[in-house]
Amino acid sequence: MPNQNTYKLPFTVLIILLIICFLGNLSLGSVSIPTTAVFKSLFTTIDNESWQYIILNYRLPKAFTAILVGSGLGISGLLMQTLFRNPLAGPFVLGISSGASLGVAIVILGAGIFGGSLATLLLSKWSVVIAASLGSFLVLLSVLAVSLKVRDTMAILIIGLMFGSITAAVVSVLAYFSSAEQLQQYIFWGFGSLGNLSWNELFIFFCIYLLGLVMSVISIKALNTLLLGENYAKSLGLNINQSRFIIIIATSLLAGTITAFAGPIAFIGLAIPHMVRQVFTTSNHKVLLPAIFLFGAIVMLICDSIAQLPTSDYTLPINAITSLIGAPVVIWLLVRKRKMMF
Repeated sequence: MPNQNTYKLPFTVLIILLIICFLGNLSLGSVSIPTTAVFKSLFTTIDNESWQYIILNYRLPKAFTAILVGSGLGISGLLMQTLFRNPLAGPFVLGISSGASLGVAIVILGAGIFGGSLATLLLSKWSVVIAASLGSFLVLLSVLAVSLKVRDTMAILIIGLMFGSITAAVVSVLAYFSSAEQLQQYIFWGFGSLGNLSWNELFIFFCIYLLGLVMSVISIKALNTLLLGENYAKSLGLNINQSRFIIIIATSLLAGTITAFAGPIAFIGLAIPHMVRQVFTTSNHKVLLPAIFLFGAIVMLICDSIAQLPTSDYTLPINAITSLIGAPVVIWLLVRKRKMMF
């Protein structure tokens, strides 16, 4: 295994790129703001009050959200690909995204059943976040309950996909009986969004994200051991069930919280680990995890900068941009048939 000092240069480049993309993301938008003004506004008050307000109350929370979403989904993808030893496993293979979608569908598509102020309450922003969290949490509990009964890791993967199919079927039934307006609102949620969070909401998001990140770091040794195979890992004294439980919880906290606050973001969790492995030719999670954190944040900032169409009033769905970038990457990797690091 290469010395970790070998990766000092790539990590330095990634950190510099992250800073550049962060400042660039704050500069670009419907109102173009010079980078010097952006940098100055982060530390002091600038003369242009409207620029100051746009940066501090809209673009800065959105940029931080992009960093949390990109890094969180990338790390979740790494955890799932290692746990299931499957290069096509993503952060939502356990049905977490489907559970969140079902919770949101019940609130948005089912709100028409209720009248007046109750329907308005159900369609409030926090109700959507809570519904998405509860939906992903209930699916998680179901998967964890099954994982206690089933020893085969691949069986858990299949069961997670089946839970996703069940929730998708329920959403389809709700959509069939919903109005066009409700369907439009649900579809807009499915597009994903990084710019809807206030500082208070971002703080709650960060606290849950941090818990998932800490659990991911704790799992590094177990992840490296699982690369050798479950039987060999057991012979080394690894508690497979406990490690699998922690990895699933960490993934659920990261992916579930991201889906609840930003909507379902496609392909980032699947593509980022593979992109990082092309730069850091190692399977050591002590290197991969921080690299994916930085790389995921950079890619998400770039996607958000593209989505907000600089100098234009239009903002493209973030899901469309991540899919346009992520899908070709996965296809390219599969066509190359390069040896995966598992």
